[in-house]
Amino acid sequence: MLYRLLADALVALHLGFVLFVVVGGFLAVGWPRLAWAHVPAALWGAGIELAGGICPLTPLENRLRRVAGDSGYSGGFIEHYVLPVLYPDELTRGIQITLGLMVLGLNVAAYAWLVARRRAVVC
Repeated sequence: MLYRLLADALVALHLGFVLFVVVGGFLAVGWPRLAWAHVPAALWGAGIELAGGICPLTPLENRLRRVAGDSGYSGGFIEHYVLPVLYPDELTRGIQITLGLMVLGLNVAAYAWLVARRRAVVC
């Protein structure tokens, strides 16, 4: 029971991290110091997707589930939890690259907005 709860908590943490990667740049517009945590997180998230990798939290979650007597799953967190909601098909390399580029694009837009706001205040 404890390992199942730990695995579920890890899923919640992982989802929070994914959301932070996607929208953290826009949060940094209001709280610029947040960028110090967000930029590395966004680079990590985009890098994992673009490289076709799996976040280290996924194998840890699977291990906790197996220890709890459940079965783990193959693939990554996004493929297992997010893509079934967004896409009916399995994760393909093209979708993974698209997700990575979307993360980069959203965050470039957010930080461009942040820089523009900071310049407007200075001028």
